[in-house]
Amino acid sequence: MSAQAIKTSAQERNFLKKLLDIYELLPQQSTGAAIIGRIYSELLSLIIKELTCKAGSLFIIDSEDGSPVFIAVKGGDESLLGKKLEKGKGIVGKVAITGKNYLSKDASKDPAWMGEVSSNKGFSTSDILACPINYGDRIIGVVEVLNKKAGMFNRQDMRTLSGLSRHIAVFMKHLIDESEQKKFIDMQAKLYELSKMLNSNLDTRAVVRGAMEAIVSLVKAEVGSLLLVDKEKKELFFEVALGDSEKTLKEIRLKFGQGIAGWVAQQKQPIVVNDTAQDERFYKKADEKTGFVTKNILCVPVMSSGEVVGVMQALNKKEGLFTKQDLKLLTSLSDQVAIALENASLHEELKRTFVEVVESLAEAIEKRDPYTGGHTKRVVKYSLMIADEIHLEAEEKDRLKMGALLHDVGKIGIDDSVLRKPAKLDETEFEKMKAHPSIGADILGKIPQIKNIIPGILHHHEWYNGKGYPDGLSGDGLPRIARIISIADTYDAMTTDRPYRKGLTHEVAIAELKRFSGTQFDPQFVGAFIRAFEKQKLVPAHP
Repeated sequence: MSAQAIKTSAQERNFLKKLLDIYELLPQQSTGAAIIGRIYSELLSLIIKELTCKAGSLFIIDSEDGSPVFIAVKGGDESLLGKKLEKGKGIVGKVAITGKNYLSKDASKDPAWMGEVSSNKGFSTSDILACPINYGDRIIGVVEVLNKKAGMFNRQDMRTLSGLSRHIAVFMKHLIDESEQKKFIDMQAKLYELSKMLNSNLDTRAVVRGAMEAIVSLVKAEVGSLLLVDKEKKELFFEVALGDSEKTLKEIRLKFGQGIAGWVAQQKQPIVVNDTAQDERFYKKADEKTGFVTKNILCVPVMSSGEVVGVMQALNKKEGLFTKQDLKLLTSLSDQVAIALENASLHEELKRTFVEVVESLAEAIEKRDPYTGGHTKRVVKYSLMIADEIHLEAEEKDRLKMGALLHDVGKIGIDDSVLRKPAKLDETEFEKMKAHPSIGADILGKIPQIKNIIPGILHHHEWYNGKGYPDGLSGDGLPRIARIISIADTYDAMTTDRPYRKGLTHEVAIAELKRFSGTQFDPQFVGAFIRAFEKQKLVPAHP
């Protein structure tokens, strides 16, 4: 036997010993997906250490469609966990189909390399080594290692990984059987989707609802809820409650220490209660009020910087009882939810600060024109009335509010002699005033973060029939935000007193909007504005 063969054999024996050490982490009576995921993570760490490389991924082959699925990721983006690669695509897909080892010394020039997947990992991929994981005549997985620390992967590294993969195959086969494999893949896919949603969404409501829906599915509960902390009152309130009782539950508040959720918030400890009827901490009034029967409950604190910011709970396990593994899974997910809530909260705070700055800027500009006091606030109010009536989506509604606040920002570039003239403008003066939308768009165009509100500002004096300014846009070619602001702006202008005329009554102004509906104004939004006034029974600012 050659010295190299002896060395390889010794390396494999050492690897096998470490594998057995990892296997000891697996509880004797549990093959839960959360535990299996942890074992695979440890296994991949061991492989990366043996191959002295910077990163790697471990894949299992979906027995139904033959697609490789990420089951462990190290040194890269762990949100790839659960992501399924297209069968036969990329280096991993090729190895899974052919059953042959693959060595690439320059991934960027390799036609088989899927750069769009690797780019998500946040680092530059140089060399790659991938080996199939065979059990008998079946390929059950693929192991891929990236970026050798010293030099590049070579044929010896390939032989080493190929030898280790034989032990990995036995390990994987004994770790989960056929029936558990599908469950594991499904869970990893759900975890991947949850992670992707939490990391990409800054809408607090969407974050918490999406998180709770995913969590309830993962632990196989009937319903779930997220309670957030009211810091001032030291109380918990229901932010999300899945199921038919959400509206009723949102009327309930729990003090710290009250109910199981209150106990968890007070003690900062997770808990499983598999018989709520026998637990004196259980808050029965919630069930009495909603008609829901809580049999068992899984409850964990959501922590941020050592403080409880909320409590997550899953109710009524669909089959059997909640386990310690369910509790571990929910606890680990609570950390992700806490980070997502923190990010969303920071985003909301920054947005509020920005809005306050914009409001201050709008007020400062408005003070240059003594005849339009409060105009901007009223235009915002009227614009949002239309938005609510047509059920404008939250993101576009935010843009509308910003556009309405800044619709007259260009007046900062209009001479006082024109802007403050206590009489009707002549033709020359009016031409100068007509420049304010373009001036505003030019000023704000230097701020990339708010470029999506500029169309509303630039075009709020366009006409629906194309006879407005500055560009003569018409119909659906006009930005929706501009069409809405146009109505709000004109209505307020008509009902505002000026030195040279008295403001029109609400009824006359509405009649004017109707008269110019289809020519100056979008008929759909005129109708929405009128309906909104009628529903809210508002008293016009200038009767």
